[in-house]
Amino acid sequence: MSMEKFAASVREFLDGHASRREDAGTVEWGVGPDRIAYFSADPPEVDAAKVAQARAWQATRYEAGFGWVTGPAEYGGRGLDTLHDLVYDGIEAEYDVPDTGVLAVIGLGMIGPTILAHAQDHIKDRYLPSMYRGDTIACQLFSEPAAGSDLASLETKAVKDGDEWVLDGQKVWTSIAQHAEIGMALCRTDPDLPKHKGITAFVVDMKAPGVEVRPLRQMSGGADFNEVFLTGVRVPDDHRLGEVNNGWRVALTTLMNERATVGGEGAGPVARATSLPFLTAMLEANGVLDDRATRRRLAELYADQAATGYLNHQAIRRMRAGQEPGPEASVSKLLFAQNLTRTAHFAGEVSGPRMIADTGEWGTWSWTELLLSTPALRILGGTEEIMKNILAERVLGLPKEPGIDTKSPFREMRRSGSSS
Repeated sequence: MSMEKFAASVREFLDGHASRREDAGTVEWGVGPDRIAYFSADPPEVDAAKVAQARAWQATRYEAGFGWVTGPAEYGGRGLDTLHDLVYDGIEAEYDVPDTGVLAVIGLGMIGPTILAHAQDHIKDRYLPSMYRGDTIACQLFSEPAAGSDLASLETKAVKDGDEWVLDGQKVWTSIAQHAEIGMALCRTDPDLPKHKGITAFVVDMKAPGVEVRPLRQMSGGADFNEVFLTGVRVPDDHRLGEVNNGWRVALTTLMNERATVGGEGAGPVARATSLPFLTAMLEANGVLDDRATRRRLAELYADQAATGYLNHQAIRRMRAGQEPGPEASVSKLLFAQNLTRTAHFAGEVSGPRMIADTGEWGTWSWTELLLSTPALRILGGTEEIMKNILAERVLGLPKEPGIDTKSPFREMRRSGSSS
């Protein structure tokens, strides 16, 4: 399908199911909601209602053929390329529709492509249409208390028992686990192999006996992250992704999609609040628009945002040429987190003490949620240190960081007091 015909069909669909945003592309200081939140801090009942709205809108998109633009037709996709997907997202941003991030960022953006690449056919048939229709939310059971950036050091174990595997261990920083029906878990299946070799990936029923989800309260007030305890959780062998002890290869599929998902500037309240028109209006409202030092800092922020945008455009051009994305996604993720962090601190310095108490004044206290979220943005989806290593090795051609043991059995590398 040509891009023109596709765009026309997208607008026809959206015109019939949603209304256009009246404030699209405009900024009027003091008008409309001023909340600037990257993570949710809503009460449970409000959060649940938003999840229900996200599921309903995703179902509507799926039935109209826009729920999985790039997906195979046998699972309800359109079989189109990534550019069609980007066109859809760009047009939908002009309309007032529910936020589907709870479904899309992890489940559809990371886990779905991994299931498509590595699962058995009956698992694809069972979960992919359900996920892209909005019926099934997926989470990512990767990080552990002692295995974050060094993910290959994970210790959650899976032991074969007939046609099933028994999982025991703890995962942490698991986004949206409280809403998820399934999770993708990385487990240690052979501690006698090197740490990258003895890992296997599974699709886990998050409602199964032995799965316990505990919320982790963030300093911004929300609880999007969780710790998940797996105690004797039984998983059928046909829910395994890829071959036994080859889970690191499966994980790389997820991580490649993760970088691209997190690295985009996107749309929504945060993108609007960090735009040049909004920040300029903030300076004017605080009486510092004519201050040269402040204007220079704003110009620096805008230049960095523009550079990140150009990097994303370069990745799009590569996709248009039929090439695989290079390290741009990892570098974009690094810059995205740094841009938001610097912008939030800049807003705090401009707003001054009015940012630390909710006096009801528009555009002051609202920055607090973003400011308190920025440390997490520099960790999730790959820490800044990891992203800088990728930049150094794959872009600058510097030697790999020394000290990574890829030969010793994992059992011999375990820290004192840890369990296998």
